[in-house]
Amino acid sequence: MSHPLSLPLDGLSAIVTGAGRGLGRTEALELARLGASVVVNDYGQAGRDGSGEASAAPAQEVVEEIRAAGGRAVAHLGDVSDHEQARSLVELAVDTYGKLDILVNNAGILRDRMIFSMTEDEWDSVIRVHLKGHFNTTHFAAVHWRARSKESGGPVYGRVVNTSSEAFLAGSAGQPNYAAAKGGIVGLTTSTALALAKYGVTANAICPRARTRMTEDVFAGFQEPEDGRLDPLAPEHVSPLVGYLASPAAARVNGQLLVVHGGMVAIAERPRVAAKFDSSKEAFTFDELDELLSPYYADRPPNETFAAAEVLGLKRG
Repeated sequence: MSHPLSLPLDGLSAIVTGAGRGLGRTEALELARLGASVVVNDYGQAGRDGSGEASAAPAQEVVEEIRAAGGRAVAHLGDVSDHEQARSLVELAVDTYGKLDILVNNAGILRDRMIFSMTEDEWDSVIRVHLKGHFNTTHFAAVHWRARSKESGGPVYGRVVNTSSEAFLAGSAGQPNYAAAKGGIVGLTTSTALALAKYGVTANAICPRARTRMTEDVFAGFQEPEDGRLDPLAPEHVSPLVGYLASPAAARVNGQLLVVHGGMVAIAERPRVAAKFDSSKEAFTFDELDELLSPYYADRPPNETFAAAEVLGLKRG
């Protein structure tokens, strides 16, 4: 993995969280292939629910893969949901490579349960790792970029790529904590995009569909090809988009949500007004709302919110 000057991420440094396995691993490898020096973060717990002892092995194995191919990488064993450990992650990137240019937030856990069965801890833990974890790393990266911009008197290079999910777009009955966290990540992303644009930083979110430890039950019925073709659900379909969003080529892409899987990228629009009703009086009455809204919804399918996602061919993921 030599790094000629023509590589799009040459001279840039990146953090990828949750990069010991699955999507994060392929994203770290792709950023390194494109020329970036990478900090590979993973807490290394064995269970996808966040159970098991923390281990440096998953992150270190990815580091070794990158180094074996000629790239630069260091490992970080840390829980991004912990504010101080997120600070140390950003500091490691700056101390090792002189600056941070790219942040890819991917770390997460699952604790699935129907809303009527979910415990407070199952809710809190998933929100903490996904949503707070994204906030923690983004906060410290933003502090770094803002300080650099003030010091230089102009914009700097900064890219944030966050990981949302189709569970937020299309709903996921058994994942109220996960769907809520992934929706919150979209809100965090658009807010970050607006706040950091003047410093030269972009922030975007992706909704990836891929066969990983996190989704093994979701895609259990979809068999991998046996003829040597790339699995349509392989994480390798997702990582090129992350590499693009992290690159100078994506300078005009900011505050966007992109769905990606199996050789497809779809750009999701922000919600649009589907219908508008005005009161005939100073304020609506119950009867007037009943007359206007009830017929409108009576003519529509009961799961219209899910039907809207089907336009893009989306399902839970």
